[in-house]
Amino acid sequence: MELVLKEVEKKLIIWFEKEKEKVMSWYFEVLKKYAVFAGRARRKEYWYFCLFNAIFSIVLSIIDVRIWGFQPVDKLSIIFGLGLLGGLYSLAVLIPSLAVTIRRFHDTGKSGWWLLISLVPFVGCIVLLIFLVRDSEPGENRWGANPKDVC
Repeated sequence: MELVLKEVEKKLIIWFEKEKEKVMSWYFEVLKKYAVFAGRARRKEYWYFCLFNAIFSIVLSIIDVRIWGFQPVDKLSIIFGLGLLGGLYSLAVLIPSLAVTIRRFHDTGKSGWWLLISLVPFVGCIVLLIFLVRDSEPGENRWGANPKDVC
């Protein structure tokens, strides 16, 4: 079993070394389209952005704690773990996060206004997740060509 795990780990490292430029480019692609709400975003673009966004947030939270210690100002900073660096980063990526989410909705054939469904307690987040993991609407829709066909 241990031999199998080491082999899998070795294959993952090789895959990551080959793909790291491509993987990270999805994150930068979202930042380049800072406030572009029109068009469509593939699942890959959306989820890689979410992945790197979470990684950067965790790293910045750790740095915040190391530099300033854990001194929560209020209950919200305890819940979200926001320090100075994490808060600034969150503000910086707020608009790109909204833009890529709305473009992701467009890719599934939904209006960006469906993002407001997340305001409905419990059910809204589940519906939102279902919409975000769905595959692209095939062909062209009212928001443009399918990004899978373009690439």
